[in-house]
Amino acid sequence: MIRNLLISAFIALSFTFAFAQDSQTAVQAPAVKLVLLISEQNIDSPRQAWWASEVDLSSAEAAIATKLLDAGFEIIEPGSMSNVISQDKAFRMVNLSDKTSIKMANLAKADCVILGKAVASAGGRVPQSNMRSCFANLTAKLINVKTGKIIAYLDAAGNSAHMDVISGGREALVSAGQNIAGKIVDKLNMVLKAKQQ
Repeated sequence: MIRNLLISAFIALSFTFAFAQDSQTAVQAPAVKLVLLISEQNIDSPRQAWWASEVDLSSAEAAIATKLLDAGFEIIEPGSMSNVISQDKAFRMVNLSDKTSIKMANLAKADCVILGKAVASAGGRVPQSNMRSCFANLTAKLINVKTGKIIAYLDAAGNSAHMDVISGGREALVSAGQNIAGKIVDKLNMVLKAKQQ
C-alpha cells in the first residue's frame, strides 16, 4: 500500500515538473504579431476588405484568425489599425500591393503580414435536392515585415451545399479559411523553430 502511494506521488510530481517546464517554454517563446489582410468576395457580392470599408473581418479571415489565436499567435485587431490606415490613402484600397501591405504592417508593429484573396462561387444543383453546391478558393502570401521577403505562397479550397447560395458561399469561405490556417500555422512554426536553432 505504501509502495503504491509512493509510486503515485512520484508520478504526480513528475507530471507537475514536466507541466511546469512546458509552461516556462511557452512563456519564453516570442509572440509573433500578425496582420491579416484577406479580401473576400462572396457569391453575387462585390469584393470587400475591412481596411477599405466599414465591414468586419471577412468569413475566411475570421476562420484564419481563430486558428492562429488558438495556436498562440497574436493578431493585430482591425479596430486598433484605424490610426495606421488613416495615414495613407493607399491603405484603403481593396487590392493592396505587397509593398503597401508591408508598409501598413510595419506601422502597426507586426512581424508578419498575411495578404490574400478569397472568392466564392456557385456550382450546380446537388442531385435529388434543392441545394446548390458552393465553392471557395483562397490564395495568400505570408510575408516577413522586417525583411519584406515572402515566406510562403499558400492556397486552399472549401466547399458547401446550401439552399441559399449566399449562405453556402459563406460556409465555403469559412472552410477555405480553416484549411489555409493550418498551413499558415505550420509555416510560422517552421520559421520560429529555425530562429531558435
